[in-house]
Amino acid sequence: MKLSHKKRLWLSWPRVAVISHDLLMVVLVWLGLQWLRYEMQPALVMPATDWIELLLVVALQGTAFRFSGLYHGLWRFASTPDLFNLLKASVLGVVAIVGALFLYKRLEGVPRSVLLMYPFALVMLLGMPRWLYRIWKDGILQVNRHETATRVLILGAGQAGENLLRNLRNSENYVPVGFLDDAPSLKGIRLHGVPVLGRIDDAADIARETAAGMLAIAMPSLEAAAMQRVIAVCESTGLPFRMVPRAEDLLDKSLHADGLKEVAIEDLLGRKPITANWQEIRNWLGGRNVLVTGAGGSIGSELCRQCARNGAASIILVEQNEFSLLQMAQELRRDFADVACVPILGDCGDPAVISHALQQTQVEAVFHAAAYKQVPVLEGQLREAIRNNVLATETVARISAQMNVGTFVLISTDKAVNPVNILGASKRLAEMVCQLHARQSQTHFVTVRFGNVLGSAGSVVPLFREQIRLGGPVTVTHPQVTRYFMTIPEASQLILQASSIGAHHAIYTLDMGEPVAIRVLAEQMIRLAGKQPGRDIAITYTGLRDGEKLHEVLFHDEESYCPTMYPKILQGKVRQVQPESLQASLKVLTDASARYDAALLLQELKKAVPEFEPGQHLTDGSVSVIVPFPGRRNRKH
Repeated sequence: MKLSHKKRLWLSWPRVAVISHDLLMVVLVWLGLQWLRYEMQPALVMPATDWIELLLVVALQGTAFRFSGLYHGLWRFASTPDLFNLLKASVLGVVAIVGALFLYKRLEGVPRSVLLMYPFALVMLLGMPRWLYRIWKDGILQVNRHETATRVLILGAGQAGENLLRNLRNSENYVPVGFLDDAPSLKGIRLHGVPVLGRIDDAADIARETAAGMLAIAMPSLEAAAMQRVIAVCESTGLPFRMVPRAEDLLDKSLHADGLKEVAIEDLLGRKPITANWQEIRNWLGGRNVLVTGAGGSIGSELCRQCARNGAASIILVEQNEFSLLQMAQELRRDFADVACVPILGDCGDPAVISHALQQTQVEAVFHAAAYKQVPVLEGQLREAIRNNVLATETVARISAQMNVGTFVLISTDKAVNPVNILGASKRLAEMVCQLHARQSQTHFVTVRFGNVLGSAGSVVPLFREQIRLGGPVTVTHPQVTRYFMTIPEASQLILQASSIGAHHAIYTLDMGEPVAIRVLAEQMIRLAGKQPGRDIAITYTGLRDGEKLHEVLFHDEESYCPTMYPKILQGKVRQVQPESLQASLKVLTDASARYDAALLLQELKKAVPEFEPGQHLTDGSVSVIVPFPGRRNRKH
């Protein structure tokens, strides 16, 4: 009969050697303490060894070792938890021994001082070899890796820094050479033999003095503004640097084997990443059937994951890209086997597709993430922007209301406020469509506006990253242009949290702090790549593209906003619309779209969204052809 892996591990020769050592120590401690007791009082004669007594002591103490978890670790990594396990095993052992010897012979001939000293002496004899073995192995490792290992200077001498030191000492590739910390009380002290050499601002000088090859930031709870200062110091040294991950990063597959992660652009937002009230989301979402349009996109796919993770009973995926649909369905079935997954290939602007999708289960929430969103592209694709962003939204919203879906969530954009481009105007009209259906049905219509989403398809961060990889230049439209940024998880959390509030119709956005200058973002990304802007990678300014403006805002002047029960989520007042006028505009847009009448589409869009002020390139209804090469100005043909 084959032994299980657990039993083979338990009976491996190194393990047998360790157990034999520990049981031998039990014998030595028990007999040694008795000998010492009688040596201290020569008038007393030490009785002959009671072999049954000794056998009971060894058996009971060995059992205590086994069930205290003492052999779940390795001597090579012996540490404070192992010391507690030793103490626990010794105390449990002596309690069992006292009970057994009392039953065996009423403790006759067993000195009370031996019982009192036994656990402390045993901890000492068991702990000392483990500690010496670890010192010996660490010494060998230090000698072997001294010549080739990277010398690391650790920024932050707190708990995270100490934990990082332990990890680096167990690595063959890194040697910690010192700490930097701004706390005056820490200067000059040593943590496990490694000195605190100075303040963080001294990093450049101390890195040269210690011949450091890398900096490691061990301050995961630092505020974003303070983190920016620390990263600026690291950048000034010209050395590569990494950071200890936050709690939410620990499961990230991009972490290095040493437990460090690359400093991501998300770490430089100027604010803490915003986390949701997951209990409220689970209370609202748990057991519900949901439908996600655009389920294969950046936001739609993360939304599917969050729904599955927070208790959705089933998720219907509507996606017109077959490969994206296949990937998302496979991922959900692999990672969330208990969540029913129904993939549907089709255009969400097709009423038959949406009706079919909503008939699969009793859908209780629809998340409408499908949309075209690339500003320069849509400036030359007016008809498709109207068809997909407006008319498809009307289709999904109307059928959802007809089938009594509880909640309909529209993913919109800050560009819908005072729009100057087709994306913003089409999304503003989609918001108005939702408002129209909210007046006519019991369905809750929720609009969620995003800023720029870091890492989403077509966003500026992947573009900058690719330009840096190719050696530059990095193209920025204007030195003063700013944008609000949020991460993909933040965007998905905002959708779910806003949905859980339960308003019949509302517009929500995330309090994203101060807008970020795109020029500064480009400079930081270049530095994160280990290069210097202007020296290694050039930044060129190409001018604002058609449909772009310098700064975005989150709410219209008439949408006086206020905080919600969640401090970082803001709710705007819904502006009034004229139902008859809006319905007439939708009819005109539908007919013009069917005829591909771009001039009429633009005319009606401007009429339906009166605050829309398009650029000169659209005033005559002409169609622009976008030349997709960084650094070139868009041309009209």
